[in-house]
Amino acid sequence: MDCRVKLWEVYNERRCVRTYIGHKQAVRDVCFNNAGTQFLSAGYDRYVKLWDTETGKCIGQFSNKKIAYCVKFNPDEDKQHLFVAGTSDKKIVCWDINSNEIVQEYDRHLGAVNTITFVDENRRFVSTSDDKSLRVWEWDIPVDMKYIADPTMHSMPAVTLSPNGKWLACQSMDNKIMVFSALNRFKLNRKKTFTGHMVAGYACGLDFSPDMSYIISGDADGKVYIWDWKTTKLFSKFKAHDNVCSSVIWHPHETSKVVSAGWDGT
Repeated sequence: MDCRVKLWEVYNERRCVRTYIGHKQAVRDVCFNNAGTQFLSAGYDRYVKLWDTETGKCIGQFSNKKIAYCVKFNPDEDKQHLFVAGTSDKKIVCWDINSNEIVQEYDRHLGAVNTITFVDENRRFVSTSDDKSLRVWEWDIPVDMKYIADPTMHSMPAVTLSPNGKWLACQSMDNKIMVFSALNRFKLNRKKTFTGHMVAGYACGLDFSPDMSYIISGDADGKVYIWDWKTTKLFSKFKAHDNVCSSVIWHPHETSKVVSAGWDGT
């Protein structure tokens, strides 16, 4: 919210190692490249900025005069010069960072685009939107190959892919986590619904444990909820923040630890 991006050490003293200053309004999303040498940040100032992680310099900026709500590098090594941004004007825009040009637009959503998630060995990506739908796209083909929507669905402002690449967990605004297959038919798995938390109105992040035993989510009361993936039963919950818990990530190496971020500034 202070227009800055901060990089923290996860080990040792957990100090803030660098602050990246350049946005004029709050930062909505960040995404590192595969090597971690560069990252993108999307701000409410309508700019996506490219940063050198080591030096802290802004080495590129991109704008189509719309707010980018989410931003993702193409994870393929030979396409790391390309990124997609989901914008406030319902489009997903693909930029080439070398030429600073828009090279593709995916324009089918009927509301602002909230999330972009690469699936199926990065051949496809899935997007969710304020239009309460989920769309699946083949890379570089601007017509959605799959459109999932029904009158019972709510908007899903946070999505995460399971470590085995088979499932998409989606935070639904009616206080439940819905799970879709991430392969072929992208079918809703009705046996996997996780409930008990309160998220209505907030894009609370969610994540899987690295071994896929558990699924974790923040909630509007500042709590962290952990469910058993197999049984979908609530395993644990605890108070983590004095305000909305907006993001949770499982530590990839020290798997007894999770990191949470909240609106209370911690």
